[in-house]
Amino acid sequence: MKKHILVVDDEADIRDMLAQFLTANGYRVTAVASAGEALRIGKQELPDLIISDLQLEDADGLEMIAELKAARPDQLVILLTGVLFDPEVVSGVLARHISSYLEKTSSLARILETVNHLLSPPPAR
Repeated sequence: MKKHILVVDDEADIRDMLAQFLTANGYRVTAVASAGEALRIGKQELPDLIISDLQLEDADGLEMIAELKAARPDQLVILLTGVLFDPEVVSGVLARHISSYLEKTSSLARILETVNHLLSPPPAR
């Protein structure tokens, strides 16, 4: 069964590119433009991973992520944003809410590497 990724970005070009790329790499992808849609899908379908922008047209992406994590604390989340953060902010404040932080300028290969890493089964003991 394919792992399900929810992509949340209000920029159609980025949302569509990520959806196509991740689908071509073997994932089932749902792509939405708003926090409202993401909250509905995130709570109903329980995706394996959420990739979200920080600044959404209808809401703050971090608030949406916090709400989804409150319902499902183990939810994996990649924050993919054009907002640059100091490494201390990422490791301190953001680490409570996200699994990984990537800049929107990251290559598709880097994004795929991060997705594969997060969705890989833990090594057998």
